[in-house]
Order: sequence, then structure tokens, then C-alpha cells
Amino acid sequence: MTRFSFGLCLVITLSLLQACSSDRVFEAYQGLEKQSWHINDTVSFELNPQENTIALIAVKYNTDYAYRNLYFKYFLSDSSGNTLESQLLNIRLFDSKEGKPTGKGFGSTFTRMDTLPIESQGQYHKIEFVQYMRVDALEGIEAIGFKQVKK
Repeated sequence: MTRFSFGLCLVITLSLLQACSSDRVFEAYQGLEKQSWHINDTVSFELNPQENTIALIAVKYNTDYAYRNLYFKYFLSDSSGNTLESQLLNIRLFDSKEGKPTGKGFGSTFTRMDTLPIESQGQYHKIEFVQYMRVDALEGIEAIGFKQVKK
């Protein structure tokens, strides 16, 4: 076996082992049409009820976004569609002093992850997000994601 083949096999094996040991329970993204989050658009995800997990929101945005933060509201509902919890939150997308993006990325696109203050996720079956920025359309928001990871 050549060194190249051995190295390739080693990289593939390590990648597979790392993927298997992930703490991720659920992760999904919903792209926004025209890279804009309209005030009437609701981003929703069906959940797999899990105890002992941490809930995260992911905002994929670009430098066309005109504000430094994003106010949004989340709604958690049960399997009957009853809203059990909702809260208005703020996530900072750009540093207020330097104007640099706070998310990770390259070029003009970044992703910012933040923890949601959800206590027990076992009873919830759906999460919905709406923007609360008092403008009709937020240009520069490319996608919203939801992620659950083991505690």
C-alpha cells in the first residue's frame, strides 16, 4: 500500500469516527427566498422530542444585513398545536464597535449560533421563529436553522 493510499484511508477513518461521536441529535435549516426574511414569514421545524438536550438557533446571514442585531420570537407547541412557550430574544450579528460579523464564515456569508432558553424539550413537537425587527423584509438573512445537541 502506498503512503498516499494509507493516508487517504486514515483520513476517511478519522472522519467517520468523528461523525459517529457527534453530540448532535437534530439539525435542520430552512433557506429564505431571495435572502430576505419577510415579516409574515414563519420558519418552523418539527421536533423529535428529546430530554437532556440543548436547543440552538442558527442564523445564516451576509454583509447585506443592515443592522447589528436580530430580534426574533420563538413559539414552542405540543402535538395538538397548542403554544406552550414563546419568548422574544435578541441575537447580535455584528460587533457594535468594529462592525465585524460575530458569526463564523468566510467571504460575505456567516453563521451565528446561539442557545435558546428552553428548559425541557421532551414535551415540544414544533418550534417556530418569526422576526421582530419592525421592518417588512430583512435583507441579508439567508437561512434560519435549529439544532439540538446532547448536554
